[in-house]
Amino acid sequence: MGEALISRLIGSGVFSPQDVLISEPLPERQQYLATMYGVQVTADNGTAANAEILMLAIKPQLFELVTNQLAQGGVQTSEAPRLVLSILAGTPIAKLETAFPGKAVIRAMPNTPATVGAGMTAIAPGNHAKPEDLEVAQQIFEAVGEVVQVPETMMDAVTGLSGSGPGYIALVVEALIDGGVATGLPRAIATKLAIQTVKGTAQLLQEKQLHPAVLKDQVTSPGGTTIAGIAQLELVGLRSALIEAVRAAYQRSRELGQ
Repeated sequence: MGEALISRLIGSGVFSPQDVLISEPLPERQQYLATMYGVQVTADNGTAANAEILMLAIKPQLFELVTNQLAQGGVQTSEAPRLVLSILAGTPIAKLETAFPGKAVIRAMPNTPATVGAGMTAIAPGNHAKPEDLEVAQQIFEAVGEVVQVPETMMDAVTGLSGSGPGYIALVVEALIDGGVATGLPRAIATKLAIQTVKGTAQLLQEKQLHPAVLKDQVTSPGGTTIAGIAQLELVGLRSALIEAVRAAYQRSRELGQ
């Protein structure tokens, strides 16, 4: 996700490569990032934190290790960074503000379609974040897709829906492809049909501002093929399964924050 953000931010001109410093412990990744994007790289987290904007794009399990290193380097008493952006799943603002006392903190949850500029990001401001900090966060994440602002109490639900959602949709697309193959379609054709159908349906819902139920009713003729398929989906509990998937991911996000 960190690389997705960097590629789009530099590609769209929000930041110049020389203005970006990435902390990366692996030498081969350092070389790759420097060559691919023209950014500065370092293995020292403290050096990277000495910036106006610090984005935390690490595994939640590494949070304490990294922030302890930064604390030892004096980040808590220095003026930099002015703004801390975190994309760590399940890591609450209170924990971030403890690690970065007095700093403007904004928690964000993007998703993987950010890689192609079609992401969905929710942002939640901390106690010290000002309107101008939110504007900066909005600009950064709009480079990779859509942005909504929510209270932090909703962030675990955001994680369960849009954060984890691409995984659910990928599973649905894979099942549609296999269904096409099962009924005699070559896999390449089934793949193209399934992907474009999902993409086109989402675009239609968005551009026409249709409720999904309205679109479903529009394509289900009496005694037709679509209603036969929908009846089978209801029989096996597709909707309930997706609801429970969001709930499970929401609960896991809450557990990670404890």
